[in-house]
Amino acid sequence: MALWGCVMAALLFAAVCCAAPVGNAISAYVALKAGTPDGGGIVEGGSAADIPARMLTAYKKAVQQVERHVPKCQGMRWPILAGIAKVESNHAIGRTITAGGDIRPKIYGVLLNGSGQGGNTTVLPDTDNGRYDGTASGERAVGPFQFLPSTWTSVGQDASGDQTADPHNADDAALGAALYQCGQGRDLTQRDQLKEAVFQYNHSATYVANVLGWIDHYTAAAQDPNLTDVSGGVRTVIEAALAQRGVPYSWGGGNASGPSYGICCSPNGKSGTGIKGFDCSGLTTYAYAKAGVRLPRTAAAQAGMGRRIPARLGTGALKPGDLVFYAYAPGRDSTIHHVGIYTGRGQMINAARPGTVVRLDSVNAMSGYAGGVRLL
Repeated sequence: MALWGCVMAALLFAAVCCAAPVGNAISAYVALKAGTPDGGGIVEGGSAADIPARMLTAYKKAVQQVERHVPKCQGMRWPILAGIAKVESNHAIGRTITAGGDIRPKIYGVLLNGSGQGGNTTVLPDTDNGRYDGTASGERAVGPFQFLPSTWTSVGQDASGDQTADPHNADDAALGAALYQCGQGRDLTQRDQLKEAVFQYNHSATYVANVLGWIDHYTAAAQDPNLTDVSGGVRTVIEAALAQRGVPYSWGGGNASGPSYGICCSPNGKSGTGIKGFDCSGLTTYAYAKAGVRLPRTAAAQAGMGRRIPARLGTGALKPGDLVFYAYAPGRDSTIHHVGIYTGRGQMINAARPGTVVRLDSVNAMSGYAGGVRLL
């Protein structure tokens, strides 16, 4: 994944910033409530930064369809499906997902022939003559949810409306996964039943913990911040930033007056010149200006303002309104490359990177937590 950072004026016109996503387990970045203007048909609020829009649509669509198939199932929600798909296929990232949900190239697991490749030690004979897994010489898991053909035969349903239940179709696969988790009518609001549902996917305690961790992150990301006990200038800052959700990320964009056209070009060659919006420090500059606080333009410079909250105290030391920083080398403020605004409950308002919008993220959204700053 591309790594993004604030670039000092001496290097790129003006310092601008964006997030550095990470790919490991539960620490990877999570977001919500993106409200993207071109979100691929996403329905009813809640989004996640590392989920392609079309895949998120499939997860939400599956949740809406579950009751028709398993009326007794309770508690099915998109974070459950997202948690499984994250671990199984990283949400099919890198594949093309058509408007109808077809994923190309298809996703195949290793051939389960006991060779040890990919960790498989059990021989599974072919059950589908290659219909789903493309080979008649054995079995391999298929699609974004990595179903075995034999399992897919029992849970596969047509959710996309093309009269075919295809594990390589995002809609069909998500509904199949939802039905598999529901079983005969589990209550997935109960932690023990949710664990049981995940365990059937892979009889590994490590696997279950990994998936549950992702489910918890996505669940937290699907909640709005609670501003009941937030008032004064802090509330002004947070509300100003929240009001910008859905505004596009623009490399070099944003100032005390609001969104603006950015500059060219990010380390990955992305230009903000044609995009009116915010980068990370542009958003914080704007939000704090609404409370009468003037901030310098770069994330690294903003870390020198106010009362510093050391990273060693952990994110639990943060309070709503604090600036949250991330660095390539935590402990060296000169390497700070990203900033967000903490809203409480482990969340921050974030202008993450080119191609995204202002959104709510988990503060564990990226590696390199470098502490915070309290200005109010």
